Amino acid sequence: MNHEAAGGSADERQYIFERNLLSLSRYDPELCSRLTVSESTRGCYKILESRAGIPVPAVVDPSGKSHPLHSIVDPVREGSRLISTLEDEGFLVFLGLGGGYHIEAALGQRNIRHLLIIDYNIHSMTELLASKDYVPIFNDSRVRLMIDPSPETVEQYILDRYKPVLFGGIRVMPLRTRVEFDQQNFAETVEAIKKAVDGVSADYSVQAFFGKRWLSNILRNIHNAEGRQELFPGIKRAAVIAAGPSLEAQLPELHENRKNLFILAADTAIPVLVSAGITPDAAVSIDCQHISYYHFMGGIPRDMPLFLDIASPPLLSSLSGNVRFFSSGHPLARYVSRHWRSLPAIDTSGGNVTYAAVSLADYLGASEIFLYGADFSYPRGKTYARGTYIYPYFDIRQNRFSPEESLFSAFLYRNTSLEKTAAGDSWYYETPTLRMYRERLEAKALRMAARLKSVPGMGAPVRPVRSAPEVPGGNSIHTFAAGPARMSAGEFLDHYREAVLALPPITGEIAGNLSLLPESGLEILLTLLPAGAAMKRRHPDWDTERLFSAVKQETDGIIRRITAPRG
Repeated sequence: MNHEAAGGSADERQYIFERNLLSLSRYDPELCSRLTVSESTRGCYKILESRAGIPVPAVVDPSGKSHPLHSIVDPVREGSRLISTLEDEGFLVFLGLGGGYHIEAALGQRNIRHLLIIDYNIHSMTELLASKDYVPIFNDSRVRLMIDPSPETVEQYILDRYKPVLFGGIRVMPLRTRVEFDQQNFAETVEAIKKAVDGVSADYSVQAFFGKRWLSNILRNIHNAEGRQELFPGIKRAAVIAAGPSLEAQLPELHENRKNLFILAADTAIPVLVSAGITPDAAVSIDCQHISYYHFMGGIPRDMPLFLDIASPPLLSSLSGNVRFFSSGHPLARYVSRHWRSLPAIDTSGGNVTYAAVSLADYLGASEIFLYGADFSYPRGKTYARGTYIYPYFDIRQNRFSPEESLFSAFLYRNTSLEKTAAGDSWYYETPTLRMYRERLEAKALRMAARLKSVPGMGAPVRPVRSAPEVPGGNSIHTFAAGPARMSAGEFLDHYREAVLALPPITGEIAGNLSLLPESGLEILLTLLPAGAAMKRRHPDWDTERLFSAVKQETDGIIRRITAPRG
């Protein structure tokens, strides 16, 4: 059998090409414009015919040899076999369009919610689109096509659109022959996807543990955040105080420099400072768990400014008469800022309170930020500075069978990934999480106008590369204040509850194509995703519709309890 087939007449090719462009134009007119001005006669592909009579695109190498992208026996069956290997992956990334037989097989699976196709060389893609009808693929609302994207574009696309709670897993499916002929581009694409998925997965893991608590805390803090706030002035030189073991030896230096610094304490460091006779100028707390209350059990001055993530436990706001709420990255916190009261946005993406405190100091306009107690490790196996909550916590729990030393040891060695590093005549343990925290802070230091200097300690050194501000004149002074409320707290909660209940059932079709929701509905759904992740962790067998029905009921119940008359 002659496996080489003609590509059709010029008129036929133009007709097929225009049909494909019409389908693509629904969601990517800019791509259609690029395709329209590209060439389709460079001979990048030949169309072969399989034994089943089905056209098979083949890459033409420089010697003129054809390399089919699919089986020349039965490409449809081959595509079905490939898709049958999927498990719970609902977000697929196809490297190479080819004849689309593997993609068509995926579209036949209802549990597959989103399909991203990535290919390179717009001229060769124009040839493909003029040789085969891809309309059934492009007409499916779950499909998106990228041609010649940069790695950064691919990474951002995954970060923006891949929501594990909606899609389940993600899988990259390379069309191997196609990938072999453009290894560098596809290798960079795979690396970009991996980087994005690592970030999404880390965030999702946190959401799965804390999503419901975030939802409840934010809603319960609305009334606490309703009061009038005075402007908080900017600052010039700040000391951010973390609670690593090195802080103990650094306290004399902090005492000596006290008058020249605005002392901003991480919540974990408050009891250490207070017991040393140092009253912080302000403190920061971002943990949504009630264990954060332990940091305040020794008391704080009633008028000391306390900067709280709106997702912090509501109890904390009663500990200070000078509470300042801010918005972090939670979608509900952003919704609150857009639709009720604008809250200052502080970067907490580093995942720890030290990072958040540095972000706040930078936001307030500090030109220099000195880090105390920021070990990001366990120097000589010690976890926290003496005076932190963990010492009295273990003190009251010790007994003759479990002395305090064994409790500290168990606390340290609960980590199964400790890595020992020599540091002069000393050493420290590091974990992947602590290393990630440090590296995120180092990366942030390169982006800030403020200079960040870590006071030498016993732990893993923080190494910001830049030693002077890149912004001419240094950082600019900012004030910290919430905007006026657009309505009462009770009215906002009622409006939000009604908007949540008005969401249509989140079916698989909607989950795969969120554009089916109106913009207001999409915004509401995004506020529920972290809580959905937490519920999915407890009920992995629930489908999307049942899961978000439960999240809506949970949200309704929380708000009803908050707004119920007290008597």
